[in-house]
Amino acid sequence: MAEESFELWDLRVEVTAPEGGAIYCNATPGDWFELRGEMLYLPPDQGFSIYSLASVLPLLAAKQRDTHPNDWMSTDAEVACPDPNCTTRLRITRTQKRRFNHSETTAVALPKED
Repeated sequence: MAEESFELWDLRVEVTAPEGGAIYCNATPGDWFELRGEMLYLPPDQGFSIYSLASVLPLLAAKQRDTHPNDWMSTDAEVACPDPNCTTRLRITRTQKRRFNHSETTAVALPKED
């Protein structure tokens, strides 16, 4: 069988805000969550606004993958809170690579090699 493994970056998403900036999303600077594979982890007793989460979710799958160094996805790492009056940002940081096997993540078989 052909090599079926692939790697994804684990991500940490952390709330940042300028000193004294208005915060309306109930976040606290330093709040965070981690994405490991497809699983999202929050620290005990910490919530995260679904609206803030919705603003960053579309980017996470792309940030988990290696990208060309000149691609904006490689350099841009902060997402604004969706409330235009809120000063928070969500900083996405790649933390470590994790290896997965295709057959353990989907029922769709890889194409057979000739």
